[in-house]
Amino acid sequence: MDPSKQAYYIVPSAYDKSQNLINLPPNVLAQKVQQQLQQQQQQQQNSLALHHAAVAAAAAAAQQQQQQQQSLNAQNMVVVTSHAGQIGVMDVTALTEMAHREYQAGNYANAEKHCMTLLQHDQRNVSILLLLSSIHFQQKNFDKSMQFSTMAIQGQLAEALENYRHAVRLKPDFIDGYINLASALVSYGDLEQAVQAYLTALQYNPDLYCVRKAKVCYLKAIETQPHFAVAWSNIGCVFNAQGELWLAIHHFEKAITLDPNFAMCSRRPGFDRAVAAYLRALALSPNHAVVHGNLACVYYEQGTICSHIDLAIETYKRAIELQPNFPDAYCNLANALKEKGMVAEAEQAYNTALQLCPTHADSQNNLANIKREQGKIEEATQLYLKALEIYPEFAAAHSNLASILQQQGRLQEAIEHYKEAIKISPTFADAYSNMGNTLKEMINPAFADAHSNLASIHKDSGNIPEAIHSYSTALKLKSDFPDAFCNLAHCLQIICDWSDYDARMKKLVGIVEEQLSKKRLPSVHPHHSMLYPLSHDQRMAIANKHAQLCMEKVMVLHKPPYPYPDRLSVRNGQRLRIGYVSSDFGNHPTSHLMQSIPGMHNRDLVEVFCYALSPNDGTNFRQKLMNESEHFVDLSQVHCNGSAADRINRDGIHILINMNGYTKGARNEIFALKPSPVQVMWLGYPGTSGAPFMDYIITDTVTSPISLAHAYSEKVILKEKNTSGVNSHKDTVTVVNATNLEPLLAKAEGKPLIRETEVSYGTEGEFKMTEVVMPVVEVPTTDP
Repeated sequence: MDPSKQAYYIVPSAYDKSQNLINLPPNVLAQKVQQQLQQQQQQQQNSLALHHAAVAAAAAAAQQQQQQQQSLNAQNMVVVTSHAGQIGVMDVTALTEMAHREYQAGNYANAEKHCMTLLQHDQRNVSILLLLSSIHFQQKNFDKSMQFSTMAIQGQLAEALENYRHAVRLKPDFIDGYINLASALVSYGDLEQAVQAYLTALQYNPDLYCVRKAKVCYLKAIETQPHFAVAWSNIGCVFNAQGELWLAIHHFEKAITLDPNFAMCSRRPGFDRAVAAYLRALALSPNHAVVHGNLACVYYEQGTICSHIDLAIETYKRAIELQPNFPDAYCNLANALKEKGMVAEAEQAYNTALQLCPTHADSQNNLANIKREQGKIEEATQLYLKALEIYPEFAAAHSNLASILQQQGRLQEAIEHYKEAIKISPTFADAYSNMGNTLKEMINPAFADAHSNLASIHKDSGNIPEAIHSYSTALKLKSDFPDAFCNLAHCLQIICDWSDYDARMKKLVGIVEEQLSKKRLPSVHPHHSMLYPLSHDQRMAIANKHAQLCMEKVMVLHKPPYPYPDRLSVRNGQRLRIGYVSSDFGNHPTSHLMQSIPGMHNRDLVEVFCYALSPNDGTNFRQKLMNESEHFVDLSQVHCNGSAADRINRDGIHILINMNGYTKGARNEIFALKPSPVQVMWLGYPGTSGAPFMDYIITDTVTSPISLAHAYSEKVILKEKNTSGVNSHKDTVTVVNATNLEPLLAKAEGKPLIRETEVSYGTEGEFKMTEVVMPVVEVPTTDP
């Protein structure tokens, strides 16, 4: 799934690892629930006992030190002890600032030491108590964190609330502040606002399991108000996230008992039911930004209907009006805008989300997707890396980064990131909703996409057995996976595995027919379509869908039409400029067939350009093309297709020749931008491009019988001879490892050119390597 199309709800549930226990008999189920409830109650009693003991100890220590501090208190000074054991005095304000700096730097032990010194000066210092609570929360000492929060609340609750609210106003993504604010609000009796504060913390990072451990907020809410259904439901989500299935079931059932509307949400409601649930919630609380946001997500999920996308955008904007510091809403709004084709607006919304919360990994990832589609590969790569720096276990970002590395040919790095994605998330789950959809679980099938992508890497790098294994794994995880099935079929043909061939082909053809009927991008690649029992019309339709994809990719560049050279300029004496574009200018069959072509043009009439899409492989084939072309341009490092097309257009090319078609290394997006007035297919790909941006195809009657002209989207140009050429260059070079050339040369008509090239060594000792250059038709083909 494209992560930019995911809708991120506020409260997700974790993957349920206990589904295999659901079918237990009712008496066993009841017994398990009772056992876990007893364990939970015992844990709460232990925590409460520790809490009272800690409060008593703190009070005793404060009483003993009170007299020692009285004289210094009048001067607003405190006694401090240095690391070397020296005793001195320091201003309270300075020590407070030092404690905050140590906390921000992650030096929690030093920060705690300074705070305890300050508490000796003033035991009712609310800001220090709150800082101590945050220090212990970061160290996962949740009992102590609760203790200091409680002390602050008991001391000056109103001041504590104001401090927390001020903190989150200054820094909207301050998660600790929301958690402590929730605890304070529960004690204050404002349960609805407490729940809102807790949900906001999860909004900024839904995967903070340490935040979910602060479930004391919901437990306290239930203790204070046993009929508060939302609290029962939300604590059920927390237990479910922690894998405590039986406790989760108990709390969900209690929520349903108190409010039957939760039952509707727990049964994975359809679109109408989900909308009804959220609208009912808005009737009770019309200014609830999170509910507006989740309602928008439901509309977005039904995005196949244009009106639903519009409703989603409108509702996301309403959520943002109610809560301007709502990065998730901006991220989801951007997803919807992008779905509607409003890419510039989507990019702006992602950037706004990142301004509000620079650590919003989803926005980093989704913005990277836009940059990638715009051809800004380096920017996209950096954004994916930033998302992973923020959230190293972001499986989708690993997968996306792997895909972009694969495009750059960095196959080993790509494999590592795909493996990491699979390791992190064998279950690549979508998000979960909150409020009207609290109990709706939306677990995806296992992360088959990563297995499939890993298989594609193995396939591209020639490791077909590993590719077959990974594709098979993907299909075991998600049986209805057309891409994986069609790629597996291709791999099996590569190794000549004909077992179940007829059944496999029947299913493959059925997949293609269904995808074409639904106007989807087929899972069969145009180049591979020639291997399967598909009709000519189906092959052209497959090519056409891939051509449309190329055009969609370049549309985001928003480039105006290119100006073309004046046609009359050629008639008035300017040479015709022909450009050959290929990723195969090197040791490749394409170059073997055409390496002399650039040098065979009449230079009085034609100016030759070669545009290489791959780096120099250092072979003589590449060097010959470079030598015989007037202009040899390496575009392999120009990753942006728009920039590559700009260069070609600046060169004033009259006829641009596509020698890749849909073969490996092709960049048909360059041709989709139409940098040249006439664009031609030739040699490297024998099929049709199916593209409106390709005008002609040069072929022959063997490859392209006249009766099949209708199966080509291009105008067909047939060569006089019946083959496309087995060696179109006029000379050939044969390297002979021999000392006596007479038997070979005696069979050649005419006098060949002979030159010694280098010294070689073999079993017979030293001998010289010799090149023999002779016309193609005269090369002996039978004897060595």
